Amino acid sequence: MTGTADDDIALYVHWPFCLSLCPYCDFNSHVRDEIDQGLWRDALVRELEHYATQVPGRRLTSIFFGGGTPSLMAPETAGAVIARARALFTTDPGIEITLEANPTSAEGASLAGFADAGINRLSLGIQALDDAALSALGRTHSADEGRATISAAGELFERVSFDLIYGRPGQTPEAWRRELDEAIGLARGHLSVYQLTIEAGTPYFLAQARGDLALPDEADGVAMFEDTQDTLAAAGLPAYEVSNHAEPGQESRHNLTYWYYRDYLGVGPGAHGRMTVDGEIRATRQHRAPEIWAKQVLERGHATRENAVLPRDTKIAEMVMMGLRLTRGISHPEFTRRIGATPDDVFASDAVGRLVDAGYLDWDGSGFRASPAGRQRLNAVVDALLGAQRPVG
Repeated sequence: MTGTADDDIALYVHWPFCLSLCPYCDFNSHVRDEIDQGLWRDALVRELEHYATQVPGRRLTSIFFGGGTPSLMAPETAGAVIARARALFTTDPGIEITLEANPTSAEGASLAGFADAGINRLSLGIQALDDAALSALGRTHSADEGRATISAAGELFERVSFDLIYGRPGQTPEAWRRELDEAIGLARGHLSVYQLTIEAGTPYFLAQARGDLALPDEADGVAMFEDTQDTLAAAGLPAYEVSNHAEPGQESRHNLTYWYYRDYLGVGPGAHGRMTVDGEIRATRQHRAPEIWAKQVLERGHATRENAVLPRDTKIAEMVMMGLRLTRGISHPEFTRRIGATPDDVFASDAVGRLVDAGYLDWDGSGFRASPAGRQRLNAVVDALLGAQRPVG
């Protein structure tokens, strides 16, 4: 048996193609001159069918088309995956179906088709409301195209979110505040606001190593983070996760699956999944290279590179890293159910006490969560808590 019939599960579908690669991005993204839409449609559906057989009796609560740039797929491809998922699973009546999209004119022309295909939530990669910043970020749309696409999407989809990046090269807290004020006026219930991080292997990483990338200093970065939290909360968009803000009820249901450390299937090149089978959490990972992935799926129904039971310490690390991103944190019952031990059994009380006394962690009878100060230095808080585990046995 693979879990009870009322266990919820989500579906992530990876589309790996982009028109161009952004200099800050380390996602599994690729540029191709031509894409065989029919082949990709068949392959995504086949891998979905393979994994659906491993988790029978589950209720599907969300589908997320991520990338890459999923708005480059044909709407018929999204429609075929959605239709097959609905046939394979019992679906929640309020299922959330999200597509990531860029606000270029070419992709914007397909938005109505995606709405007809069953997409009911759009996540737009706006990233900046300033043309010079967009150029520096390697984006191919203008700020006006971004504004126009937000408006058009609001007429087509039940829910719309868009992303912004701050802490960009040369950006000041004052300039960010002006941009944030404009974003509030454009927002439709949800904003994802990310501080720029420099990832190894990206062009930005190499530019920083050469001394060619002038990022805001630490004090300005902290000021922008704090201003973001305060300004959006005052505008009715409080943070429910470190980088995500929403009106009550507008939170991303799919992303909450990750942060609550619940089950999801991952299909497509490089996609990861977590699924409970016979009481054990299994980690899955698909082949990363698009053409090899497609070839293997069409030959044997999937392109799995990993499908393994997670050890206890990995489960704890993943749940802590995900859950402490949330404003609500991790409840004691959820931790105990997923890990098989209570937080008090897992973490040494003296080390927890030091984090609480320092003002970085809140710990009470309901659960534990990073404080506002803790969320500013979340990596350090997570490392300290994971280092405070009691010996097993």
